[in-house]
Amino acid sequence: MSDWDFVKDRTATQGAVWKSTDGLLYKRTGGEDLREEIEFQRLAAGLGYPVPEIVDSGSENGSYYVTERSLGSASLHEEALADALRDGRVSYQVISTAAAVSSKLLQAQARHPLPASPWFEKAAFAKDVFEENPDFDTTRVHDTVKRALDRMALLPTVHGHLDFGLPNVLAAGVIDWQHHGPIPLGYDVYPALDIVAFKGGGKGYSISPEQRASYVAALDETSASLIGQRVGEHLGDFLLVKCFFFLALMRPTDPARHDKHIKWQYRRTLFTMGLDQYESSSTIDTDTFPTLERFTTEHR
Repeated sequence: MSDWDFVKDRTATQGAVWKSTDGLLYKRTGGEDLREEIEFQRLAAGLGYPVPEIVDSGSENGSYYVTERSLGSASLHEEALADALRDGRVSYQVISTAAAVSSKLLQAQARHPLPASPWFEKAAFAKDVFEENPDFDTTRVHDTVKRALDRMALLPTVHGHLDFGLPNVLAAGVIDWQHHGPIPLGYDVYPALDIVAFKGGGKGYSISPEQRASYVAALDETSASLIGQRVGEHLGDFLLVKCFFFLALMRPTDPARHDKHIKWQYRRTLFTMGLDQYESSSTIDTDTFPTLERFTTEHR
């Protein structure tokens, strides 16, 4: 690996990420999950998805590796963070770039629909959420989820990223497809700016309501041209699923980790707020979510 610089260990799985010394290539190592991701990424590239070009892949020393062309030096998350540090807010350049990449992905997804198939359990980590939060395993919650799923069943099913957000988006495409699976069209891209609010304000920036509205409007132009429907009307449905996603695997196992318990209670609060809003209006306004700092102060 003398021609490679270590970048980081991969999250939630084995292996690591390396960058070539000239910055033009990335190499990832891992186990069986990486092999499956490589297969999917080749499929996605053939379908026109904006994914990195694979230049080499294989196995060595009992693990798998893939070498990809770099899509750039900074994710939109890193660009947003730099904007906030410099100007105190995220630039509209980041928002418009996110909309452009998301629209390109939306177009490729819409051109290659799949047969309808179950997707909620995987996308929401619902089993984990109910195991860790049995008080949410109620008729009320299941009925609300069914209502959202019935609404989303009207959308085409497509190949999805399942963890789409600014950290995985660069101006030239989308990286890190390890959690891929079937989704309703729009589930990847529409919540991408709203999910910043689930992070609690600790990532160094926030997205304004006007920026979110501009982003959704751009995607609605794309979706209307693709399927004759503005998929933004399903944003509340998508965000209800995200309420599950961001609560999953949050319950701490160490009673001494007060910080972890606070964060778990914070995500439980966002789940409850989202559920209440969705029940009354079929929408969720993430601008009403408190920051983690405010929540911690109020519950100290």
